[in-house]
Amino acid sequence: MELIKKNIHRNRQKGRVVSQVTLDDDFIVPDTKEDMDALILDGNNVEIGESRIMGSRCVVKGQLAFRVLYHAQKSRMVDNVEGAIAFDETINVNDMAEDDDLQVDWEVEDMTATMINSRKLNIKAVVTLTVTAWQLCDEEVSVDVDASQEVETASQYIETAEIAVQTRDTYRVKEEVELSSSKPNIAEILWQSLEPRGIECRPLDGKLSIHGEMELFCIYRAQEEHIPLQWVERSIPFSGALELPDCTDEMIPDIDIRPVHREVEAKADYDGETRLLAVEAVLELSIRLYEEGRVEALSDIYCPEADVVLETGTAELERLVTRNASKYKMTDKLILDGADKILQICHADGSVKLDSMEAVENGLAVEGTLCVDVLYVAADDESPVRSIRGMLPFSYTIEAGGIKPECTCRVRPGLEQLGAMLLGNGELEIKAVIVLDCLVMEQMAVPAILSAWVEPLDDQKLAEMPGIIGYVAQPGDTLWKIAKKFYASVESIREINDLGTDEVSPGHRLLIVKQTEKL
Repeated sequence: MELIKKNIHRNRQKGRVVSQVTLDDDFIVPDTKEDMDALILDGNNVEIGESRIMGSRCVVKGQLAFRVLYHAQKSRMVDNVEGAIAFDETINVNDMAEDDDLQVDWEVEDMTATMINSRKLNIKAVVTLTVTAWQLCDEEVSVDVDASQEVETASQYIETAEIAVQTRDTYRVKEEVELSSSKPNIAEILWQSLEPRGIECRPLDGKLSIHGEMELFCIYRAQEEHIPLQWVERSIPFSGALELPDCTDEMIPDIDIRPVHREVEAKADYDGETRLLAVEAVLELSIRLYEEGRVEALSDIYCPEADVVLETGTAELERLVTRNASKYKMTDKLILDGADKILQICHADGSVKLDSMEAVENGLAVEGTLCVDVLYVAADDESPVRSIRGMLPFSYTIEAGGIKPECTCRVRPGLEQLGAMLLGNGELEIKAVIVLDCLVMEQMAVPAILSAWVEPLDDQKLAEMPGIIGYVAQPGDTLWKIAKKFYASVESIREINDLGTDEVSPGHRLLIVKQTEKL
């Protein structure tokens, strides 16, 4: 007797470790820059240069790139300082193997830029690294049997979601933005921000489509010294596709997207004037595509002519509970310093952090924080450019019918829209559209037949059983259970008793002929 098995691909999480890296370093303002008088705004970006597995350890190398905007002491102009702090972290992850898929996520929990003196800057930051080791493995499920004897089989239908495609790729956004005719030529870029917004990926036959926007914000100094500080804000739409031969439009995407490179450079146009902003961004995609299916797995086997011995166990499978992208419209306020009189809001930038998730009835309750930086021009000739930073909490329940506390939930937060408006009385109104991309999977330990073999019938036991039996169905009985108990086939019981279905009710009288009596 040989079992016919089906392999179901799944991604097993072997280990997950969270480690925090504390960074603290001092930086000297370059000689080409003026002395600092007051800091305006700071920003950061983590760049992972290398992550590799070494035995049961993971080595992550990278750097925290920072930028600081400040008012100069003498000229009262706006200037900047940029730099980076390297880190090299070794993290222990149990049961990790060289061929595991390593996923490294990061988040800057806190970064503080402080003036030590007019020529020296201190940067403190805490970077949280989350290292996850995944193993692509096959779970075997018995779906049929090949036997020389006549056997009876029972099956159960199992809804599954299995990994169909797992890969990594990059997508490059490259564009040139021309200044409007009202803007002066660029002398020096002082600040740049290039953030992805509203990115959507959709599986198609043979490829993965991707589209979204890159939000560009750039502050620059004009070539003419008497012209005040300038800024450019532009939304850059992009769309394209990545070739994936095994992809189909029915697959369910589970995709992590990270910007790994962002660059804005001033360039000359056809007339030789510096009026172009060359924008380049590289997005790294960690792609997992699931395929839903229904497996008819064997749940029991017996033979009317012999004893079938079963070795049973469990198969670890996954089932898709829900996948959706919820949008939460948020409105809140920031309170400014009472002394500030705002002339103009320049730009609002932000990020979303999730603090907690909890499965509730038919949903997933999430709590998080919208971190906002607003750059504005104040009515102060000494230091006109200023910023305010705020942490705005939010809570939202994502619809997820059928969710259970033991389900695995992955939620990717993002921003689709963000804006700031002056209300008066020192208040700013912040409006944002937060996207919560949610995937909920249920882990199932499904009873499975691992192996089966035939042993001869016990002659004494067989002889003691009558050839024809009258039986009264008991509560919990099924035609299958009755046939197996008396070494008969389900079909023979159905035919002898003229049954239209396999259903039997307690008290139902049945006539059963032992199958071996026919041999």
